[in-house]
Amino acid sequence: MITGYTSGVFDLFHIGHVNLLRNAKSLCDKLIVAVSVDDLVRYKHKKPVIPFNERIEIIKSIKYVDTVIPQYDLDKYSAWRRLKFDILFVGDDWYNKDNWIHLDEKLSKNGVKVIYLPYTRGRSSTLINNTLNRLRDGHN
Repeated sequence: MITGYTSGVFDLFHIGHVNLLRNAKSLCDKLIVAVSVDDLVRYKHKKPVIPFNERIEIIKSIKYVDTVIPQYDLDKYSAWRRLKFDILFVGDDWYNKDNWIHLDEKLSKNGVKVIYLPYTRGRSSTLINNTLNRLRDGHN
């Protein structure tokens, strides 16, 4: 059985999130998804619109997801040590970033493959939130 893992905030759930989860599940038998807790999101200098307890319930309801867990930190290697997944899925917007190159090398030494899935261009929770803020302020 091939176990896959991905993580994210999953705030303002949109088609890009669906695409990531669908594509990931098509490449593994079991998909584990970690949802960032509110404190971790704030650590990244953002504030989630949807609270953690609702975001995790949304992800639990997605048919492509087998297991949902909270994400308390950004350490993917530590997550692998705990969960022993075979594949780490991440958006291709992180491809060739220094920290991901190092992580990819470290995981590959343990037989873990990192797969960069296509990022859905033009769709992000940040973009949706910015659009909503402009609309609320009366700007189109």
